This record gives sequence, C-alpha cells and structure tokens, in this order.
Amino acid sequence: MSGGMSSIVISLGAMQLARRIPFEDPQTLLLARGVYVGVQVFLLAAYYYITAVIKQKNDLKKMKYIQPPAALSGEEGKVVETTIRDYDLEEVGKQTKSIYTGVAMIAFLHLYFKINPPLVVQALTGLKSLYDSKLVLLHILGRPAEGDLKRPWKGAPSMFGTPSQDPNTDAAAIAEAEKKEKETADKKEQ
Repeated sequence: MSGGMSSIVISLGAMQLARRIPFEDPQTLLLARGVYVGVQVFLLAAYYYITAVIKQKNDLKKMKYIQPPAALSGEEGKVVETTIRDYDLEEVGKQTKSIYTGVAMIAFLHLYFKINPPLVVQALTGLKSLYDSKLVLLHILGRPAEGDLKRPWKGAPSMFGTPSQDPNTDAAAIAEAEKKEKETADKKEQ
C-alpha cells in the first residue's frame, strides 16, 4: 500500500475509533487531550533530536538541483545550491512547521467548535508521518542515502495519484537553468 493510501486508511480507522470514544466523560476527554499533547511533544522532541544529529554529522557535501516551481505559477524552476546539512535542516524545519500548523488547527477545532475526534486522528496520523519520514530513516535508523532516500527527495504524489514535480539533478539541465538565470539577471541590470 502506498504512503498516501495507508495514511488515508489510518485516518479513516482513527475516525471510526474516535466515534466510539465517550468524550462526554470528562476523564476520557482529559485523557484524549493528554495523549494528543504527549504525541505532539514526542514528535517535536524527535525532530529536535534529528536536528542535533544532523548538526553533529555536519555533512557539508555540496549538492545542486533545480527546484520545481510552484504549481500553476508559470515560472521556471530555479537552481538551488546547498549542502546535505542545510538541506536536511530545511526539511526538519518543514516538518516542524507542519506540526505547529496541525496543532493550531486542532486547537481551533477542539477549543472553539468543541470537536473532539480530531484529537485522536491527528495523534495517530502524526505518528504515521514520523514513521514515514525520510529524516527518521536516515538519521535515526541509519539507512544509507540511496534510492528513495537520495537527496533531493522527490515530492510525494497527491492523494489523487497525480505525480508531483520532482527536483531535477541532471547536470545538463542545471547548466541550462543557470545560463537562463544569468541571462535574466543580465537583462534586469540593463
């Protein structure tokens, strides 16, 4: 089962589980809140640990790729030159931002609208996303950066099965993109 499909199955299963939980009981609601907060703290601690491991490894190997443009922007991709360390730290930042965004959304749904099941669903999907994280595979489980784990990472396909635009690491394409960027910069200077 693909990552996107398994996430949907887990979400649906968590929703069914959450429907059976008696949130009317204050003890149960307090326990659900505690589990949710505990999972979010665990996720943040895991990414903090990964950050420490990345900084300790300090892999300054250079990498260059063409970052695909935003969907439907009509722009061309831009050349990105970075190090393995900086790339991984940027990815950790994206995951951490995703956690904070999820917490804000769940807090709004739970505290303002008094909706309780998202506490359970978000706790389980958060653990699933940590389990699927390439950062965990590389820096905690120690897998080599080969195949799907080779940087820059390909974007996950959408849940509708459409492929994402992946970063291009082809040397000829990078040289062509750099040439176009230089020409564009020269035109702006004139």
